[in-house]
Amino acid sequence: MTNTVKVLCITGWCRNGSTIIGNILNEIPGFFHVGELHFLWRNAAGRGVNEECGCGRKLVDCPFWSTILPIGQPAGTTLVEHADAVIRRQLGSVRTRHTWRVLGRGLHNEQIRAHAALMTQVYQAIAERSESRVIVDTTKIPGEAALLAHLDGITPYYVHLVRDPRAVAQSWSRPKEYVYAMAPGKSTGYWTGFNLATHAITRRYPERSMFLRYEDFIADPAGTIDRLLRLCATDPAANPVTDRTVELHTNHTVTGNPDRFKIGETVVRPTDDSWQRGLSKSARRTVAALSWPLSRRYGYEFGAVDSTGKG
Repeated sequence: MTNTVKVLCITGWCRNGSTIIGNILNEIPGFFHVGELHFLWRNAAGRGVNEECGCGRKLVDCPFWSTILPIGQPAGTTLVEHADAVIRRQLGSVRTRHTWRVLGRGLHNEQIRAHAALMTQVYQAIAERSESRVIVDTTKIPGEAALLAHLDGITPYYVHLVRDPRAVAQSWSRPKEYVYAMAPGKSTGYWTGFNLATHAITRRYPERSMFLRYEDFIADPAGTIDRLLRLCATDPAANPVTDRTVELHTNHTVTGNPDRFKIGETVVRPTDDSWQRGLSKSARRTVAALSWPLSRRYGYEFGAVDSTGKG
């Protein structure tokens, strides 16, 4: 009989701070941050934007992921062929647009059943080989998050992580190493869609879900990690954050913010206001128009310059 594995799924839209939160949790005994697991096969096969593990090696050469990648690979096929099959199933079954269908109909066809079987094996293998009891997955694809509840032996916990859409738009406006840039209108459209889908998941599983604003995390990083540990029924005494500081070590994350490669003493900055200087008035108006009313629900207030351009 397989052991039950806890998966702490941090979801929402990208550039929301999930990488640093995941890497802090990675410092806790029994926790293992995998980064954005959804992209493992795409990146390992050279189909994605970054082939490197957080440890600095290519995924195919990483001592950890090189043992996970062959799982479910049919005999006589190459890694690329296997990866392409996984990617086709992902695109056909667990994109953000599929979230409501997965929530409502579960494993409703052969394609999604095959993907669920693979992910069940993968999560179990990750837990076994990392000797962890909680896997932290910061994929941020709501369709994948919704699937977790249908995996045998997996108990999902959900963190709906939200960041001010103006800060998100400003972050997306600049390319960063292997991460491309995106216009404010496009990033805010995704911000709205991904958060709506994530809300549908946490509404379905409220007893195992938590809403978190990035701004509240940076205001009190130690207190936030305490809350996350309690969500997973873990003693907060394991919290590695002292005041605003944590010592980070090498991790095995798949893609994510390029800051995932940083190790050593790390201080969580207390403010996230660079968008006030770096985001144009026209971009702010675009963000305000596309993010309302969700932004208001999440406690982000827009002034006159954001809504009308005056003042």
